This record gives sequence, structure tokens and C-alpha cells, in this order.
Amino acid sequence: MGAMSVALFFLGIFFYSVYRTLWYGIGEWGLNKTVGWAWDITNFVWWVGIGHAGTLISAVLLLFRQKWRSSINRAAEAMTIFAVICAAMFPVLHMGRPWLAFYVFPLQNTLGSLWVNFNSPLLWDVFAISTYFTVSLVFWYTGLVPDFASIRDRAKGPIAKFSYSMLSFGWTGSAKAWSRYETVSLILAGVSTPLVLSVHTIVSMDFATSVVPGWHTTIFPPYFVAGAIFSGFAMVLTLMLITRVVFKLEDYITLEHIALMNKIMMVTGSIVGVAYITEFFIAWYSQVEFEQYAFINRATGPYWWAYASMMTCNVITPQLVWFRRVRYSIVLTFILSIIVNIGMWFERFVIIVTSLHRDYLPSSWAMFSPTMIDIGVYVGTLGLFFTLFLLFAKFFPVINMAEVKTILKYTVDNGPTYSGNHAHHVPATTHSATPGVPASAPVTYNKHD
Repeated sequence: MGAMSVALFFLGIFFYSVYRTLWYGIGEWGLNKTVGWAWDITNFVWWVGIGHAGTLISAVLLLFRQKWRSSINRAAEAMTIFAVICAAMFPVLHMGRPWLAFYVFPLQNTLGSLWVNFNSPLLWDVFAISTYFTVSLVFWYTGLVPDFASIRDRAKGPIAKFSYSMLSFGWTGSAKAWSRYETVSLILAGVSTPLVLSVHTIVSMDFATSVVPGWHTTIFPPYFVAGAIFSGFAMVLTLMLITRVVFKLEDYITLEHIALMNKIMMVTGSIVGVAYITEFFIAWYSQVEFEQYAFINRATGPYWWAYASMMTCNVITPQLVWFRRVRYSIVLTFILSIIVNIGMWFERFVIIVTSLHRDYLPSSWAMFSPTMIDIGVYVGTLGLFFTLFLLFAKFFPVINMAEVKTILKYTVDNGPTYSGNHAHHVPATTHSATPGVPASAPVTYNKHD
């Protein structure tokens, strides 16, 4: 209740900030003639990046038959949906007249020959992110159908039973239904995997296809994808560690899960560190004075503190994961995941603001300072995100019960699921991940009937 109250408070800040933005215009933000993109696009890229880990866990790890994904993929997929919703807020608000947002779609209109510019990376964003959101939503809901059927059969009240009956689409749990379910899951995983790479690649082209020093570089697509996976896994860790404690899921989200996610976070963080070094090298090697100055300005200019924060949080701190004690520590992992998300926000801020505030002409140089409305919109989207996630945790199972049960049978018959000193036997009985659903109720579907 306390967490929901805090989330709703920040959600109220979001609505107030959006009201001010719509009523008075984007002049309420700290933008100026030089820095036309600032916190809005910074937050947009940050939220889109966070939304990548859910699809990665669900799709890529499913294709590689990684069983450890089963305990964390549900919450990660939900995180993807909610993060993309938060990300979509910023380009719409930045239009100034969001009631005309439908103009970015190739729809017939009353203005004759007015048509969208298919050469614009911003239009590419519309198609990439809308496609990504749609596929991720279908993937997430498909995985929920068997669990909705299980909750339907355990539900006591008529309203709950009717609601979950509608949501489960009449799932019977027959062998044919399970066969179709697995086929659809594999197809969606195959469709989703290229999206993991393409969405943030297209987002990076918002910058890479321009001629702004510090943006015009071919390393941006892989650099942005690695950074998105890096920040996404950090947010998954943050949410899963909280969920693990609140719902007492220590038997299902084990230390081995946490260690594996820490390793992925360390690898992607190292890739991001290599990208930072490569950017500096290419700027020096190009012998283009504007490019060289852009990177020198990042490290030594007025925003040096943001650059230092970025390097510390994204490059130095993740190297602590090399130590086994850090990988398997709940507290240290939680702190590390928060630090990484802070660092990735600073990375987007450095890329966008420091590249714009000093361009080719010193006479047009300007500093950007966020207003309270800037801060309110950003903090408000955090409130929106956590409100949606808490509602999801309240009414939906946060663990994929259907997939975990297949691992439970294997574990009981064959011993620990994981090898090593930190392996855990998963108990044969399942705890209900949904309030009001008794854990001991019989399961009416069988994957092998």
C-alpha cells in the first residue's frame, strides 16, 4: 500500500506537469534556440532502452532454450510494455500539439497532398516502436493465457472467475492446446528477436544520420543496442530483487538467476565501455576539429560532471561483477543496478545535450538548465511506470507458473536445476504469485495429457 501511494503521488506530479506543458506549451521546458532536444529525448531513449531486456529474455533466451528465463521473463515482459508506454509520452509531448500526433502516421487527411516524410528517422521511430510494442504485447499476453486458466479454476468469487475466464480465452490445457501454444511462442520469439536489434538501431539513427559533431558516427547502432540491453537488464534486476522480497519468491528467483543476469550486465557494460573508447579514437583519427572538440568538450566542458558520472557508473562500477561475492550478493546487486540505470541516463544526456549546446558557431553556444516541469515530467513517468507495474503484480502472476512447473518436475526427478555451490532445489509445491489464489489448489491443466 505504501509503495502504491508513493507511485500515485509521482503519477500526480506527471499529470500536473503534462497539464502545464499542454496548456502553456513546451516553453515550460528548459529548451532554447541551441538545445532543442534535451531531457525529453534523453528520457525517451532511456525508457526505450529499458524496454529491451524483456524481449531479450523472452525471445532470445527462449530460442536458445535457456530454462533459467522462466522465473523472470513474465515481469521482464511487463516491464517492456510499461517502459515503452512511458517512452512514447515524450515525442508526443514534444510535438507541442499532441492532438495532431496522428499526422506521423500515413493516413488520409483533409489537407490534400500532406504526407509523412519517409526519409525522417523520427518516422522510422514511429513504425519501429509501434511494431515492437505490438509484438511484445502479444508475446506477453500469450504467455499469460495458461496462467489465467489456472487462476480461473482456483478463483472463488464470481467476478474473479468471470474475469479470468474471459482473459484465458477458454483455455483447456489439452495436448493440442499446449502444442499450439509452444508453436506460437516460438514464432513470436523468432519475430521478436530482430526487433531487439532493430528498434534501438533505428533510435540511434535519429542522431547518426545528422551532421551534428558527436552524433555522425557509424558506431551508434551497435553501441545503442548494447547500452539498451545493459540498462534493461539493470532495471530487470532492480524490479526482480524487490519482487523477490515482497512476494517471498526466493525459491524461484534464485541466486543463480541473479548471478547470470549480473554476467550479462557485465558483458554489455564492457561493450559500452569499448564503444566509449572507440568514439574517442575515431574522433582523434578523423582529424576533424569539430568532432575532436565535441568529445573534448564532453570530458572537460561545463557538463564534465555528467560525463564523469557516466564513465563511473557505466564502465568502472560494473567491473565489480567480476568478483563472485558481488555477483551473488542481493544488496550489492541491487545497488549496482540502480547505479547502472543512473549512469545510462547520464549517457543519453551527454550524447544529446553536450553535442548540441556548443555547435559550429561560438556565438550560438548556450547552456541547458532543466525547469521544474522538465523534472516533473521525468519523475512523473517513473510514477506511471511503477503504478502500472504494481497493478500488474496485484492482479497478474509475476512468475510464469506454467513454465516453472515444467522445471519443477525436472528438478524433483533429476535433482538441482543448476550446478555449482549456489544451486537450489526448487520445492515441489508452488506458491501462488497472485493474491487471493490459494497455492494448494489443484492445477487443472497438464502439459502431457
